[in-house]
This record gives sequence, C-alpha cells and structure tokens, in this order.
Amino acid sequence: MKILGNLIWWIFGGLEAAIGYFTGSLAMACTIIGIPVALQTFKIGLLCLWPFGATVKNTDSPTGCIRIPLNLIWLIFGGLWAWLMHVVFGVLLYITIIGIPFGRQHFKMARLSLAPFGKDVDLKF
Repeated sequence: MKILGNLIWWIFGGLEAAIGYFTGSLAMACTIIGIPVALQTFKIGLLCLWPFGATVKNTDSPTGCIRIPLNLIWLIFGGLWAWLMHVVFGVLLYITIIGIPFGRQHFKMARLSLAPFGKDVDLKF
C-alpha cells in the first residue's frame, strides 16, 4: 500500500516538489555558508520523494543549543513559506475524502519544514 501511495504521490506533484527541494539544496550547497541549509532541504526533499512509510523523529546527534538559532534563521528565510505551502495543500486535500492520506503527508512535511534542524527522516522502503 505504501508503494501505491508513493506512486500516486509522484504522479500528482510529489516528484516535482522533490526536484524543487533538491535543486534548492544543490544551489545552497554551492556556497560554503549554505551547506547546513542544503542538508535540511535535502532532508525535506527525501521526505517529499517517499512520504508514505517515512517517519520524522528527533535526531540522536548532540547538536547542543545551536539548533535553536539555526531553526530561527530557517524560519525567517523561507521555512515559514514552506510550512504555509504544505499546510495549504494539506487543508485542500483534507477537503476531499480521497485526499486525506495525501493531506496527512503534507502535514508531516509541514512539521519538518517548520524546524528541520534537530530532526531526522527515517525512510522505510
């Protein structure tokens, strides 16, 4: 069922969203200062590529208190817009009965795109 859900997701926009996140990640990785942001956008792109069966959990790596200012910078410079986009699409999909599973995936991505530093994506194939 996860494979079927992911295939439908890819056909109706998930693949394009993942390519967008990967392109943004590549653009940010071209600069030295943008590498931490590139890792986070790549993480969101992976979740966009395979949302059904994936889980978002807190990371086990000891990042200390640096993740709070990084999440604030992320929120100011684009995280809020990514969160808003996923929430709007999630609400629109929840309006239809058949779109509820896809809306749940958008809400999962919205939680990650609001504060990605300190989170990990666990993909289950």
